[in-house]
Amino acid sequence: MAGNSQRRGAIRKGGTKKGAQVGSGGQARRALKGKGPTPPAEDRKGHAKARAAKRAEVANKQGTGRSAGAAPRTRTTGAPVGQARGGRHADLPETVVGRNPVVEALRAGVPATALYVATGLASDERIAEAITAAAERGIAQLDVARTELDRLTGGAVHQGVALSVPPYQYAHPNDLLSRAADSGRAPLIVAVDGVTDPRNLGAIVRSAAAFGAHGVVVPERRSAGMTASAWRTSAGTAARIRVARCPNLVRVLKDYAEAGLMIAGLDADGTVDTDTFELATSPLVVVVGSEGRGLSRLTRTVCDVTVSIPMVRNVESLNASVATGVVLAEVARRRRAEAVGG
Repeated sequence: MAGNSQRRGAIRKGGTKKGAQVGSGGQARRALKGKGPTPPAEDRKGHAKARAAKRAEVANKQGTGRSAGAAPRTRTTGAPVGQARGGRHADLPETVVGRNPVVEALRAGVPATALYVATGLASDERIAEAITAAAERGIAQLDVARTELDRLTGGAVHQGVALSVPPYQYAHPNDLLSRAADSGRAPLIVAVDGVTDPRNLGAIVRSAAAFGAHGVVVPERRSAGMTASAWRTSAGTAARIRVARCPNLVRVLKDYAEAGLMIAGLDADGTVDTDTFELATSPLVVVVGSEGRGLSRLTRTVCDVTVSIPMVRNVESLNASVATGVVLAEVARRRRAEAVGG
């Protein structure tokens, strides 16, 4: 009833009076005491970097603890620490993303360090083939959350799967001359002048391997490198032919010329065409220009000859990699004919 101070909850219990209390037992003083410097993020339990370091440790143990041909029995959650690559995603590894590209890369024998599969991903024939191929080659298979896979691939459309590819180990330009000398055949080298599309570079490497070239030279700047995309487009032939990298392509071409090689640049308005390309059987460097502007001015000055491909008039030009394949095929044909005739 109203005013009944004996009803339940109406009496304030002792020690619950609102307001300041007498004494704190030292609690406030201890609360203000410093706890020392903040430990590194990798040492703080529960921190994202600490979890990443733990996953990297697991991945490293899995990658180094097996023999090269042994297949992993289980897939371990984790992701290795990426290599510095510059730009916005400096800590990300080089990856092939997407179900079809990953399967194609594994079929082509592209070297890989890890296969990432999103946790809870619904498997299909491509995923099953990728997992089987990775297991047969001893590639670590890692289950990761989709958010982590998004981070590893820089936000690319990965379809729940990605393949980590190690950096390509480039040769020195002089190594290509040594390989030519060891082969007993006339040197044949392909030089790439400013091709910026890695798929074009991969296709050029594939043609060079198919038609008996001793190697490919690419400049360090303003040119595509042997990325995961180039590896995949080369269909694994990059493992069978050496790609060299140089800081100055013109200087390398001059060195090749001093070594006795003829320099032939591909050009739509060439001084000769493939039908009259008599230098094809000589020690040769075939130089292919960029997709848009072709050969650079300085590169053109060191060419002994420029070569064009006869085409019908209603076609302007060929893709850089296609043109390279056509010319290399003609070089190989002429060399076979000379070998038979000799």
